[in-house]
Amino acid sequence: MDDHNNGKQWNGRERRLLDRAGARARQEYARAHGLLMQKPPVQRWLWIVGGAFILLLILFVIYIAILFPLTPGIEDVKQARVARPTVVVSSDGRELASFEQGVQDRVPLSQVSKHVVTALIATEDHRFYEHHGIDFTRTAGAFVATVKGDAQGGSTITQQLARNMFRDEIGRARNINRKLKELITAFKIENTYSKTEILEAYLNTVPFLYNTYGIEAAARTYFNKPALQLNETEAATLVGMLKGTAYYNPVTNPERSLARRNVVLGQMLKAGAFDENRYRQLSRRRLGLHFTRQPERTGKDDHFTAYVRRWLVEWADKNDADLQQDGLVVQTTLDYDLQQDAVRAVERQADALQAIADVDWAHSWQVNASQPQTYIAMRENVTPFEYFWQSHGELLNAFVRESGEYRKAVEAGDKPEAVLKRLKGNREFMRNLKVAKSRLEAGFVAMDPASGEVKAWVGSRNFQREQYDHVNQAARQPGSTFKPIVYAAALEKGIPPEHPYRDAVTSIRFSDGTVWRPTDMSGTTGRTLTMRDGLVFSKNTITAQVMQDVGVAPIVKLAQNMGVRQSKLAQVPSIALGTSPVTLLEMVSAYCTIATQGEYRHPVFVRRITDRDGKVIADFGSQQPQRVLSQASAVTLLDMMRGVINRGTGTAIRYKFGITADVAGKTGTTQNNADGWFIMMHPNLVAGAWVGFNDNRVTMRSNYWGQGGHSALLLVGDFFKDALASGKVSADALFPGGQKAAPVIRREEVPVEEDMEEGGDMEQEGGAPADEPVRPSPEQAPMPEPEQEPLPPGQGSQLPNDA
Repeated sequence: MDDHNNGKQWNGRERRLLDRAGARARQEYARAHGLLMQKPPVQRWLWIVGGAFILLLILFVIYIAILFPLTPGIEDVKQARVARPTVVVSSDGRELASFEQGVQDRVPLSQVSKHVVTALIATEDHRFYEHHGIDFTRTAGAFVATVKGDAQGGSTITQQLARNMFRDEIGRARNINRKLKELITAFKIENTYSKTEILEAYLNTVPFLYNTYGIEAAARTYFNKPALQLNETEAATLVGMLKGTAYYNPVTNPERSLARRNVVLGQMLKAGAFDENRYRQLSRRRLGLHFTRQPERTGKDDHFTAYVRRWLVEWADKNDADLQQDGLVVQTTLDYDLQQDAVRAVERQADALQAIADVDWAHSWQVNASQPQTYIAMRENVTPFEYFWQSHGELLNAFVRESGEYRKAVEAGDKPEAVLKRLKGNREFMRNLKVAKSRLEAGFVAMDPASGEVKAWVGSRNFQREQYDHVNQAARQPGSTFKPIVYAAALEKGIPPEHPYRDAVTSIRFSDGTVWRPTDMSGTTGRTLTMRDGLVFSKNTITAQVMQDVGVAPIVKLAQNMGVRQSKLAQVPSIALGTSPVTLLEMVSAYCTIATQGEYRHPVFVRRITDRDGKVIADFGSQQPQRVLSQASAVTLLDMMRGVINRGTGTAIRYKFGITADVAGKTGTTQNNADGWFIMMHPNLVAGAWVGFNDNRVTMRSNYWGQGGHSALLLVGDFFKDALASGKVSADALFPGGQKAAPVIRREEVPVEEDMEEGGDMEQEGGAPADEPVRPSPEQAPMPEPEQEPLPPGQGSQLPNDA
């Protein structure tokens, strides 16, 4: 109650105080108004105008005070003047890419022709050395001219520099807010740097078209000479462009540029740069252009640098870094020499495989040659893929319907059949469509297993033509390259490599009533094979039984732990045969885990980032490995996978490329030769390749060349041959229990053939009637076809015992 009364009492006091204040204010206003009205009319209006001016001035000062902290600070100004683009370098410091804004060569003012400086000051800001960033006389004159209808710019060189330095902060809109920001920033620049430093910064940042920035790059672009050697007319031409680079472009608008150049020469005359006679001589000269468009010094991006760029943008956002100005040096893990080896290997071998596909699909008959040179020689005399398109009419129609041109036309209201007919009649459209669909693609990546560092990365045959990355973006069925993970899970469960399995079609029954009968295209022997031989010769029948003994869930879990951490693996029995799509990077990462005897390290692309002074600001070079596979199981698995190279589906590594190093690996081929895989492990380097078409409805016709052991293996073998020959990879390094292989006579005929995976069908128990096809279970992934069983020469259908 007391509080309530106290509240009423205080409210009453407040009202009385407010009333008194209001009364005083009214009294003062009345007194002032009375005094003002006593003044003569002229004085009265002077007092009113003066008061209004003072009030506006006070409001303006308050607005400036509010705007001041919203403009770039002194530290921002200092940073902008010494801005350098972030560069991306290889592990040995060779530049791979940069974040610079166009072509730009920064030079000190002493390396710029004096004629440029004279022309610039005479034309753009003749009181440059007199003002403090703002030329109030010129600003007022420009304002008056603009009011009269003759829009003029009154910006000083310092104001223009402020705009060039801080495009986003100041903006380009024609309003008072932008102009005030520009004036404040110019004032800050003048208080931070000398006139010489301001001129130098301006001349190094001003744009000159053709993605060119700065006077040095402009001099080389338009006159093919350094800025120091520019004469009077050349300097006047470039300075004249500053009024409007496109409008006064000497390349596309030479007459305008010449007239503008002479205006600049006239300004130089007024400034006393030369006399009247010299002016007349100079004004009669031609432009004298020697236009040479400057190449990008860092070259074009490739898939690796494009990936690093995307990662860096995210990193910079999180760490408040400016990639265009901070001058960071990003040291990647890429080995420049190994990258060149990889590029050459992909180019050589993929070109040969393209010729094979072109020729094999050109006629109704196949060539069936084992030498790429045979196809290369025939290619000029055939129409690539002619027979393919003749025999796949419905598929070609499907490709047309899936095109962007078809969808746009149908969405616009055109009848589908009419659109299909029109597009098929468009020769240029159809030619481009067929070329794109029949272009063989490839991906290649190599990693250091001990550190997880990526050493080489080729995402396609040509980045400019195909930006889709077949290393990190494309998810394809891995086929038999997934099988080592199945066998690793078996070893972890305690199943020894000599455990016997019967090479026969086995019916694997599941609780939902379905039956899985995986087979091999080459048939079965009925013999007992060891688990080791099941991996070496990639037997689907053996792998399926191993999967049954281990279970699907442990296999999926181990695959994820070993490196398949991006793709979602389908928990179905056929995953044992590699039917769940994954990326090449994931598979190579998993093989790195095997190579390091069971320790997983995530892929590393950037080793460290340093600032412009060389100080390390981020280090990614070291990581704690995760033990995901026991050392004993990994060492045993490595030995089993040696057999793939020594006597299984990967023997071309020995006899075709003459590689005797201690290596292990696995081939893989999927249904209808849609995907060819090969991954090989060396103690110092793990490399893998994928070969196929972007659309898996287009495949290699030849069962021989469609196999991973004859396609993807060529890329890896070619790469390793060069890497070993150069010493970048040691030929003497050994895995535990390993030894170098005896030299093999290199020959071209292939003594063993690779198997192709065939998952078989999931059918209801009891099978299906003979006249009905077996229907796949809805949750069952598409099954690859089996690889042909690899048999040593002279063995017929008998498989050798594991030595």
